[in-house]
Parts: sequence; structure tokens; C-alpha cells
Amino acid sequence: MQHLLREMAAAAEQQQATLQVAVQQRDAEIDKLHLLIKRLLRHQFGRRSEQLTPDQLQLGIEDLEQSIAAKEAGQDAANAAEDKPRRRSDAKPKPNRNHGALPAHLPRYEVLIDVEHRDCPCCGGALHMIDELRSEQLDIVPAQLRVRVTRRPRYACRTCEGAVVVAPAPERPIDGGMATEALIIHVLVSKFGDSLPLYRQSQMLERQGITLDRSTLSNWVGRACWWLTPLYDLLVATALSCPKLFADDTTLPVLDPGRGKTKTGRLWCYAVDDRPWAGPTHPIAAYVYSEDRKGSRPAGHLAGFRGMLQVDGYDGFKRLASGRADSSVKLAFCWAHMRRPFYEFWASTKSPLAAAVLAKISELYAIEAEIRGHPAEHRQRIRQERSRPVVDALHVWLQDHLGRVSAVSDLAKAIRYAIRHWPGLVVFLEDGRVEMDTNVVERAIRPNTLTRKNALFAGNDGGACHWAIAMTLIQTAKLNGVNPMAYLTDVLERIVSGRTKQRELHTLLPWNWAAGAAAEIINQAA
Repeated sequence: MQHLLREMAAAAEQQQATLQVAVQQRDAEIDKLHLLIKRLLRHQFGRRSEQLTPDQLQLGIEDLEQSIAAKEAGQDAANAAEDKPRRRSDAKPKPNRNHGALPAHLPRYEVLIDVEHRDCPCCGGALHMIDELRSEQLDIVPAQLRVRVTRRPRYACRTCEGAVVVAPAPERPIDGGMATEALIIHVLVSKFGDSLPLYRQSQMLERQGITLDRSTLSNWVGRACWWLTPLYDLLVATALSCPKLFADDTTLPVLDPGRGKTKTGRLWCYAVDDRPWAGPTHPIAAYVYSEDRKGSRPAGHLAGFRGMLQVDGYDGFKRLASGRADSSVKLAFCWAHMRRPFYEFWASTKSPLAAAVLAKISELYAIEAEIRGHPAEHRQRIRQERSRPVVDALHVWLQDHLGRVSAVSDLAKAIRYAIRHWPGLVVFLEDGRVEMDTNVVERAIRPNTLTRKNALFAGNDGGACHWAIAMTLIQTAKLNGVNPMAYLTDVLERIVSGRTKQRELHTLLPWNWAAGAAAEIINQAA
């Protein structure tokens, strides 16, 4: 009887321990959801300076998920110590919501786990294989440096002793340099695509026994950008020849030689993205560096541009459009910029007037979400039917309330800004190709922010131009679903070797390169 009671008590203790783990997991999950809700609310409604990017939102949540996983691992270990049955390795694993089956193009290697004895446990007879259980896990081989040895046999004639024949040495991106195109592009993409400054890359290489100082890596980046400049120029020209363009700029600290401090340069971004209206143009993010933010800078960049320009309220863009006697540039302004001061006023005062404006703008964005991805004609028709009444009512409301609020208040300033930019704000109603805001170019500029923060500054104006070249090629490749490492490695090899001539550079534009690579794979398979 006592033995039975002890067993029951032990079982009850084990059950209680299991329930405690379950409660801890539940509490951790609840904490994670509460944190997610708070951060989403902060992201949606917080002050602009406090808003978080989606990547930042995940940082705190990751810690909670790690805690849950650690508790699960502890429970699994406890079960194993007590000889409790564990989930068999061939059982169906917990689904991962972030990915499906492992990609077929990844190389596979096999590990055979066989039984020790092939005798039947029942009769002792010989066993024969009837099937096998297969499972796949994602593995990794850390980045491995290797040495490419180029052999060029030399041949001589036994009759003509002076005749020696050898194949010409292949062209290299760096004369006499030790780096292949792949290594140079790896450094370039790591710096501008993954925000890894060169000094950190130098430290990472040193861990593998390769001593390369930062100046050597800088030399590689500069020479690579020199080779890639013609393709960069073609991409910029392609973007600026499109009939609809987004434009914006951001700061880029640049070292000012001889003064011991930095100056503030500007990185202008000209973006093309017709995917919201199923347009034919491939997405592009073209960056151009300038030493300042004078209106002459965008005017020079856009000297040959004709069409619709979607921008914020920067005066340089306004002067560009008004200075065209033929009205060849039409401006579409950004509702997100117009909304921001109303939101900031509401956040600090909870003003019902500002809330009313925000509610109207939310109605417009809800309509936009429904028609995103539809043809321009459909978007224009829906906007005329559903968005125009909201816009017209908002315009009347703004004009009516301008005289009712204090002229020096932030709300009055926000209303005046909206009315002053109204002709450009309502352009989207008449043209289905136009977006309500400039978020396309805002997203294109965002990757520059982290790289700028980690690198602190560009070394000089030439380095800032290299910044523009690399960002243009990398970000445009990403927008078109192209792996920038594979793409730029192949591009650099083709340009350096002369396999692709100047007149054939259009074949190296990311979308053309991707199509050519796909066709080559199909031909090899056939």
C-alpha cells in the first residue's frame, strides 16, 4: 500500500512539474503577445522619433521566444533522464511558419545511420532492407576562404628553340591583385548590402588567418566601383527615362579633408516601382550623390526627365516643375507627409479636429489597400467613385476650419500645409498609376540608414559616389528578386574579361541578367 502511495505521489509531482512548465510557457507566450501589441501600437501611433521598424519590433520578441525554447529544451532533457519516450526523429516535426520544404537547389550530403546487427530480434534470421526513413535538416558550412590556382602551361617547339607558346593571362579586376571577383563582390555587398564596415570585415578575415588591412579592402571596393560605373550609369539613365518617378534624399556624412570633421552630403534616390498598378516597368532604386542640397542638384539630375514626379514638399522639386515652360514635369505630393503634422498635434493634444482629419485619411488608405496591384484604369475608376467624395469633403473641412483655429497653432500650420499642397495631393484621383504617398522611395532609402550608422561617414566625395554606385546595384537587384552576390560576381567577371561589350551592357541589367540565367539553366537541363 505504501509503495502504491509513493508511486501516486511521484506521479502527482511529475504532473505538477509538467503543468508548471506549461504555465510558464503560457505566461511567456502571453508576455510576448502583450509586448507585440504594445510595440505595434507604439509603431502605429507613437511619436515619429519613437517609431520602430518591423525589424526592430522583433528584437524584444526574439528574447521571449528564446526563453520558451530554453524551457522546452530543459523539459526534453528531464524526460530523457527519466527514460520517458521522446519524439522519434522520424515523427512529423512541428511546422515552421517561416518556410516550407527546403529548396531543391541546395546541395545535399547524406549521413547513414544503420542498425548495429542485422539479425531478426525474434528468430535470429537475416534481415533485408525493405525501405528507409529520410529526413532533411538545414546545415551550414561557414564562409570558407580558398585559393584559386590558375595554371597556364607553356609549350615549346623542339625544332625552333625560341618559340614558346602560352595562353594569355586572364584579365583581373585588380592588376596583380590576390582577390578574385567573387571575393571583391563579397566585400562590396557586405559593406553596402549587409552594413558591415570594412574594419569589421578585416577582423573577420583575420580569424581565418588572412591579414588584410582596411585600406586594402577599400582599394578593392574602389576598383570594383570603377568597373561597375558604366552599368550604374545605365541603371540611372533607365530610371530617369521612365514617365513616372519617385524622388527623395537623405543625409550622408562625408569626411571633409583638411578640416578634421565631416560635412553633410546628400544621397538622392530616384525610384521606379510600377508593381502597385501592375505596370510594365521593372523596379529600380537609383542613388546619386551630391555635396549639398541646393535645388540645382535635382534640377541637374532630372534635366531630361519628362513625366510624373512623386515627392515631398521640398522647394527644389517645386522650382523644377514651375521652371518648365512646357509643363513637362507634374508633381504629385505625399499624403504621408501631409498627415504627419496632424498626427503629431493629435498625439500631444488629443484634439478631435486633428482626429477627424486622421479618420478621413485612414478611409483613403483603406481604399488604396483594396485596389493595390490592380490595373491603373481600375484604380482610377474606384478612386473617382469612392475616394473623391472623401477628398472633396476633407478639402471643404480644412478650408472651413482654418479660420476657426489659432493662426499660430500647429494645427493651423498643418491645415495651411495641406491646402497649399492640395493640387499635388489630389493628382492620384486622376491617374491610377500614382500612389498616395512616397513610401516607395522611403523604403528604398531606409537600407542606407543602418549602413550610414555603422560606417559613420564616407571617406570623401569619391567614396560617397562609390556608395551611390554600390547601393544602386545592390538594392535594384534585391527589388527584382536577384541575389546581389551571384549577380554582381558574374557581372564583374563579364565586364573585366570583356565577354560583355559596352554595347551589350543592357543584358546585365538585373531583370535581363535574371532572364538570361534562367534560360541558361533550362538549356543545361535539356
